[in-house]
Amino acid sequence: MTQAPTPTADTVRRLVRSLTKEGEAGTGAQDAAGPDVRPVAEEGGSTTWWVGTRHVLRLAADREATARRRRELRLRDLVRPHVPVAVPVSVAHGDWAPGLAYTLDTKVPGGTAEQHEVSAVGEADLAGLLTGMREVPARQIEVLGVPHAPARSLEALRRMAVPAAELLRAADEFDAALLHQLPPQGAAQLAAQPGAAVLVHHGLRGEHLVVSTDGRVRGVLDWTHAVVGDPAEDIAGLALAVGSPAAVRAATLAGYGARSCLRGLWLARCDTVLALAERLEGRSDSPLPLLRTQLRRAWEAILLERVTEFREEGPDDADQP
Repeated sequence: MTQAPTPTADTVRRLVRSLTKEGEAGTGAQDAAGPDVRPVAEEGGSTTWWVGTRHVLRLAADREATARRRRELRLRDLVRPHVPVAVPVSVAHGDWAPGLAYTLDTKVPGGTAEQHEVSAVGEADLAGLLTGMREVPARQIEVLGVPHAPARSLEALRRMAVPAAELLRAADEFDAALLHQLPPQGAAQLAAQPGAAVLVHHGLRGEHLVVSTDGRVRGVLDWTHAVVGDPAEDIAGLALAVGSPAAVRAATLAGYGARSCLRGLWLARCDTVLALAERLEGRSDSPLPLLRTQLRRAWEAILLERVTEFREEGPDDADQP
C-alpha cells in the first residue's frame, strides 16, 4: 500500500487557492500568499485545518476515512431537516491526493462544550438533537450505507472496568468502591433492548458540540462515525461532554426512559475508568486533564442511582416519553 502524503500548510493553501480560482469555495482568499491556514490540533492534527475565519478543511488520511467522509456528506444532508441545531455545510469536496477525499465546510460559529457550559436551554437543544436523530427514516439511512453497530455488553464492560478501577485506586485517582453501585445483576438488567436501534452520532464529545456563550448548543460536528445502533451510546457521550445529570435530563426530555438513561450513564462510567487506566499505563496518549474531567463528569450523581431497585420495563417503555 502506498503511504499517504502528509498534508502541510502549503498543501492546504494550494488546494484552497485552486478552489478559490475556480470559484467553488468562496473562502475570501485575496492575497498571492493564499489564505491563512492553521491546523486544528484538537480535531485530528494535520488532517483538519482552519481556512481563514469561516471555513474548516478536513482531509482523509486513508481509504477508510475517505469512505466515511463521502458518506458523511450525504448523511448530513439527510439529518439536517430533522435536528434543531446546525450541521456543517460543505462548500467544496473532492480528492486532495489520489483516492483521498477532502471536504471544505463552513465553520459553525461558537465554542465547544469544553469551553462553554451548556445551559438548561442548551439541554433542550440536546434533547431536540436526540429526538431528531431517532426520527431519521431507517430506510433512508440504510440507502446511504451507514453501518449497523451491535450493542456493547455492559456486563463485559463492567468486568473489564473492575481491575482498571483498582489500578486507579492505587494511583489515588478514583474510589474503586463506586463501581460496586453497578452489581453484575444490575449490568445484566441494563442490557440493550431488542429493536431499539436508531441513528447514533457515536461521537458526541465536548469538542464536537458547538456551544455559544449563553450556553445554547448551536451545532454538532463530525458525523463520520455515525452508525445505526444503541441510543445509549450517545447518552454516554453526552455524559462525558456535559456531565451525567445534564445528559440524563436531555435524554429524558427526548423521551428515553430510565433504562436507556442508566445504560448510557454506566457505559460512560466504565469507559472513563478504562480510558484513564490505559493512559496511566502508557497505552494511550490522550490528554490526562481531559480524561480526568470526563471521569468526574461521568461519575456525577443522578437521581436514578439505585440500579438494583430499578423498575422492570418492557421493551417499549424504555424509549417512550
